[in-house]
Amino acid sequence: MATKPNPEAPGVQKLPYPVRKMDPASLKALAHPLRVQILEMLSRYGAQTACSLGELLGESSGSTSYHLRQLAKHDFVREVEGKGTARERWWERPRGAIEVSSPELASSPATQEASRLVNREFELRRQAVLADFMAHGADTLDRDWLEAATVSTANVRMNEEQLGAYTRAMEAYSYRLLEEVRAEGDQEGARPVQIHFNAFPILGVPASAGTRGQRKSPAQAASISPAPSMSPERKEP
Repeated sequence: MATKPNPEAPGVQKLPYPVRKMDPASLKALAHPLRVQILEMLSRYGAQTACSLGELLGESSGSTSYHLRQLAKHDFVREVEGKGTARERWWERPRGAIEVSSPELASSPATQEASRLVNREFELRRQAVLADFMAHGADTLDRDWLEAATVSTANVRMNEEQLGAYTRAMEAYSYRLLEEVRAEGDQEGARPVQIHFNAFPILGVPASAGTRGQRKSPAQAASISPAPSMSPERKEP
């Protein structure tokens, strides 16, 4: 498998925000469905209390409070300074991304399974909000919101160096635009918005599929099999 592109290499932009690489202990602490959901809610809606998180997730405040404390032990969340009381504490997610998959973590069956659980939970959350928008957006949003939103797919052939350069350039550009939006503060009519940029090699098909003018023999095509994904998965608030 190809190595992760070097951020210092020509054509590959260094990400402008911190990326936390998981160690086995912190990854195992995150590998609980409710903890992933809490992290996702804090990313979507900003600072929350155990009570408000319980309402968002359909859980008791005692349960969300316990899991918040466990997340705080590993610096996934932190208490908001100067807000709340001893009985009602406010929690937020620190800025930056987390990387929950890597070749190092995949070297151990335990951490590999933990990575899969965390990625699966994050992906379920992403699929749910996208499916809800696709199914009900036209019924609940006005025309301006519908025209502002987009769900798009592009296909192109790349090698690993090109893909690494492209994804990091897109992440850096997206981050700069989002920082400009955040600097403007809350505007009238603002609501939570989730943004996805997906770029990945398609697994389970010959790498040459779609090559113009090139044909593969059945024996060559049959030799291709899916490989487990170990590329970094980043979750940014």
